[in-house]
Amino acid sequence: MMEPTITAQGCDRLKGKRAFVSAAAQGIGRATALRLAAEGADVIASDVNEEKLNELSGPRITLRPMNAADPEAVAAEFDESAGVDILVNCVGWVHHGTILDCGPEDWSRSFALNVDPMFHAIRAALPKMRAAGSGSIVNIASAASSIKGFPNRFAYGASKAAVIGLTKAVAADFIAEGIRCNAICPGTVASPSLNDRINAFDDPAAARSAFIARQPMGRLGTPEEIAACVAYLAADESAFMTGAAIQLDGGATY
Repeated sequence: MMEPTITAQGCDRLKGKRAFVSAAAQGIGRATALRLAAEGADVIASDVNEEKLNELSGPRITLRPMNAADPEAVAAEFDESAGVDILVNCVGWVHHGTILDCGPEDWSRSFALNVDPMFHAIRAALPKMRAAGSGSIVNIASAASSIKGFPNRFAYGASKAAVIGLTKAVAADFIAEGIRCNAICPGTVASPSLNDRINAFDDPAAARSAFIARQPMGRLGTPEEIAACVAYLAADESAFMTGAAIQLDGGATY
């Protein structure tokens, strides 16, 4: 099945809003930064990979090299800024294997990269969102989580399940203050990180076919499709939605 062409419509539904996007150098984060900017937001695009981040450019995009897993760096970033209306947490890392393949370091790293950056960023961004009386937080979780177990995704699925729990807790705690928090749960999305994992297999062609086969739709998702959903959650159009875990996975979990 052919991938659709997803482009921003050039609308200004995010005009006047400030956004912060982590892991913006590649994949979903990059597509999200571009989409939010195309819809009128002023975007701070952050990533630990400064070289890749510098390849991102566009109107209303400011680059901010930063390690999202460093709580002091994150706190300083939000302390020094005027605050954001939109926070998009895209940092993630995939460990391949079962519980028997997952040592303590792999387990700790999965949570340190998949959960901790969201904790740091939300905690840092919330005070100014509360002062403003509004805000939209979007966390990138996964279909491999509390929604469904996938083979060889033990640590990844556990950490992404934590992201869904974190999302729902934040939504419940701050709903009365005009702050919304939602999660997107993608299936397998074509991205540089996926290509790296596929190429690490002994038979990359077979590995790619297996990844595609997990989506009943018969193809991988695209970063632009996820970014389109992020833009909706960032906009006032989704004002009645909070605490949701949206499955955007080509039918993998229907």
